[in-house]
Amino acid sequence: MAKVVVGMSGGVDSAVAAYLLKKEGYAVIGLTLRTWEAEEGGESRCCEIDDARETARRIGIEYHTLNCLSEFKDKVVEPFVNNYIDGRTPNPCVICNRKIKWERLIYFANVIKADYVATGHYAKVVKLDNGRYSVRQASHYEKDQTYMLYKLSQDDLSRTLMPLYDLTKDEVREIAREIGIDVANKPDSQEICFVTDGKYSEFIEKEAPNGVPGEGNYVDTEGNILGKHKGITNYTVGQRRGLGLAMGYHVFVKEIRPDTNEVVIGREEDLYKDVITCHDINYVGLEPLKKDDKVTCFVKIRYHHKAQEATIEMISDERISVTFKEPVKGAAPGQSAVFYDSESTVLGGGIIE
Repeated sequence: MAKVVVGMSGGVDSAVAAYLLKKEGYAVIGLTLRTWEAEEGGESRCCEIDDARETARRIGIEYHTLNCLSEFKDKVVEPFVNNYIDGRTPNPCVICNRKIKWERLIYFANVIKADYVATGHYAKVVKLDNGRYSVRQASHYEKDQTYMLYKLSQDDLSRTLMPLYDLTKDEVREIAREIGIDVANKPDSQEICFVTDGKYSEFIEKEAPNGVPGEGNYVDTEGNILGKHKGITNYTVGQRRGLGLAMGYHVFVKEIRPDTNEVVIGREEDLYKDVITCHDINYVGLEPLKKDDKVTCFVKIRYHHKAQEATIEMISDERISVTFKEPVKGAAPGQSAVFYDSESTVLGGGIIE
């Protein structure tokens, strides 16, 4: 009987993943990673221990918790805050999956001599003809989470099970109701797990050890001053709402300049780009590119973006250029560009410069 450690957040997806694996005959051990606790004692939506423990009891599986508070703060929260102060828009879930969730799940699996780790992500782990492991988009496209998983290593993927890949969210909830677990109707978390209330900008201001940049100038693409902004940590590339500018037409954040504390404002057409560059590249289904290698694929520049055809090219040891067949709107520095093949399998990805 193979042994599997299931990451249990306290939500319905990981609960059903644990149940299905037990039903398949695995020896299942539930594990909740305690990653964040607010000052008032509130837990993040990724580590609601009471719900996870009760679910494990109802399913009839062994259950443990693992304290990851310090490393989560160091590897996820502090970079999140610093990125915003530097004018970028990070995606902390991408970093957390690699540096916290899988690292700790596999660590625990090694300690108890488990064969696999598993999660409630909507994706499918596949082994490709070239021998590499990757993740393929879920059958239920609306819930597909492959974008968040592109940082995983080959070792991570070779030991990972994702049993929800061919289920819809409604089907997952129905299974949960049938087995009588309390989280069957628990709503999905829509925000970053450690920002438990308020706005991102308020969280960043509270967590920044040296404070955040104050007011500065809105400028147009020619450098003309248009007004005052509230501080660059309140904005992201592509933003339209909340700017407080009466221009007589829709305007958007085109660029954030931390060095001069400026927010550049433009029209919608100013947001489109043919080419972006990426660094911190991770190869998944694709063998690492060599200098000047080119590959035609499909690229997503944010979680809810529909992948668009592009050519990726290695332009240095650490950087890739992405040339789109049609211009893309609102590529934000700090977000991830994720590369897919024609079968919606992740080839790799990187951080947008």
